[in-house]
Amino acid sequence: MTDPRRILVTSALPYANGPLHLGHMLEQVQTDIWVRFQRSRGNECYYICADDAHGTAIMLTAEKLGITPEEQIDRVRLEHAADSASFGISFDNFYSTHSDETRHWSETIYRRARDKGYIAAREITQAYDPEKGLFLADRFIKGTCPNCKTPDQYGDNCEACGATYAPADLIDPVSALSGATPVERESRHLFFRLPAFADMLREWIASGTLQESVANKLREWTDSELQEWDISRDAPYFGFEIPDEENKYFYVWLDAPIGYIGSFEHFCKREGVSFDDYWQPGGDTELYHFIGKDIINFHGLFWPAMLHAAELRTPTAVYAHGFLTVNGTKMSKSRGTFINARHYLDHLDAEYLRYYFAAKLSGGVDDIDLNLEDFVQRVNSDVVGKVVNIASRCSGFLRKGFDNRLAESCSEPELLTAFQSAGDAITDAYESREFGRAIRLIMELADKANQYIDHHKPWVMAKDPAQAATVRDVCSTGINCFRQLMIYLQPVLPAMAERASAYLRCTLNWEDRHELLTDHELATFEPLMQRVDPKVVAAMVDSNRPPETEAAPVPAPAPKSDDVAYLDFADFQKVDLRIARIEAASAVEGADKLLALTLDVGELGKRQVFSGIKAAYTPDDLVGKLTVVVANLAPRKMRFGVSEGMVLAAGEGDSGIFLLSPDEGATPGMRVT
Repeated sequence: MTDPRRILVTSALPYANGPLHLGHMLEQVQTDIWVRFQRSRGNECYYICADDAHGTAIMLTAEKLGITPEEQIDRVRLEHAADSASFGISFDNFYSTHSDETRHWSETIYRRARDKGYIAAREITQAYDPEKGLFLADRFIKGTCPNCKTPDQYGDNCEACGATYAPADLIDPVSALSGATPVERESRHLFFRLPAFADMLREWIASGTLQESVANKLREWTDSELQEWDISRDAPYFGFEIPDEENKYFYVWLDAPIGYIGSFEHFCKREGVSFDDYWQPGGDTELYHFIGKDIINFHGLFWPAMLHAAELRTPTAVYAHGFLTVNGTKMSKSRGTFINARHYLDHLDAEYLRYYFAAKLSGGVDDIDLNLEDFVQRVNSDVVGKVVNIASRCSGFLRKGFDNRLAESCSEPELLTAFQSAGDAITDAYESREFGRAIRLIMELADKANQYIDHHKPWVMAKDPAQAATVRDVCSTGINCFRQLMIYLQPVLPAMAERASAYLRCTLNWEDRHELLTDHELATFEPLMQRVDPKVVAAMVDSNRPPETEAAPVPAPAPKSDDVAYLDFADFQKVDLRIARIEAASAVEGADKLLALTLDVGELGKRQVFSGIKAAYTPDDLVGKLTVVVANLAPRKMRFGVSEGMVLAAGEGDSGIFLLSPDEGATPGMRVT
């Protein structure tokens, strides 16, 4: 037997500025399946990740929430870690790029590159927001497209016509942060001299480290003239200050991949693992990055060049995957298909989605479609109807007639040998990340097992006491088939495999497939997985859809000028509007129109509010929704209790009421501006 491989695996770092969604989970599930497969084979395999915790966007979000960036990223990291754990993601360490370790390695890599002459400095002209007092990235500038004249377009490309341009080309550009007109200012910036690594990168790209389609894409950059990479940002900026520079910070994309190193070093110090074995060149360890295809330039060009400049090892391989679509189209908030990880978990078992992703994933970079109708059918047919069905069909006969004890020998060696032999092809499929092919091979085996049971019909034989031994043999063979299937499915369905292991009273490691269970006592069988209820899937989509998209409101007549009560802007500024999550809702006894709402308003705490929306909403429909509350309204004593604010709604009449609901990404306590 060969020595165990020593493997370090990472997936891309989620940005610490909002919740995880199913696109994030596609990547984490893909990585986790591969990691669990390696561990099951006895390899030493560590899975490291972290939150990408720097940048202007995080600084601005924290400012809006009235908290520090550190408080913002700490809160989001806990949410991310909890959601990943609920999806069975087996991180050895989930950390943050805002750490002493990542700071140390960012400075070390920068200094090594600088001292070798790979850092250049020059003045550049940028758009500057005179009101916010900061330089503006392209996405923080909006204006009218110079090509098709569509208003409200970002500073680098038009979503309407697809044109690309410089922010200065926009018609009437404004800062998306303050509304001020940007001005041009010069600033000294630092650049990583990527062109100096052109030959090294061409050799690295041709080494088999990348999927062929990814390598071809990267060659489009290396075959043309590589550009120097701006690695600095001006204050104010949330990140690490650049050594020996004043008011200059590392660009978030410099320290983000270095977060892999920082997270692993943090893990090594805690667990006593040799850090240098995995990051110094020349060793026998392996390093793999799983990423989305939208960030291949960072991982395929900048990252290996930075590592090479710092005399650190480069990745063994970088594996890119495609985007996630839902029902054939881009995820959409209005259609309810932009689904956050936690929202999915509030309705459905995580292992349903793990299995479906596995069944669709290949070693390529094609997009993955979550077709919700196919999702229900595939999970119910394969996992419940085929795999679980084998155990449930056989377990009852063994419990009733044989005290849950398997036969002393196997009467169908050819069938079980075929199951064992299939493990070689399944191993190859998992190793090459062809998870869809692995699932097809596993389901072919499940079909054979069910056909075997259907052929022998133990439910018929059980009626004849003379055939009791045959019933036991058939069901024992079925249980052994089931065990083989669960060994093969363990990387995909770890929670179900754990329940199956408890029932079988044995381990389900990869090499266990070479052994059979004979004269072995089982536990009492318990259901291993419930069928997916399509109504629950539909309810998830409906509840994920913003309230205003559920039914089109009837426009109210335009008010006449004397119908409008005007408010001075100074008075309006006194109104404190905050995002709130409805934690509980109930009808108010004795009130025809009121619902009692318990609101989570973030740092402002919990509030009870009475709202006249009973005719438009049932209490159960409201729980978990985000809405807008007037947070500084004086408490109002009513005969039902004290109302501590007012939720905002629009409409005309009882049946046309619509709660104001923010887009996904808003969080309780966030100030509405």
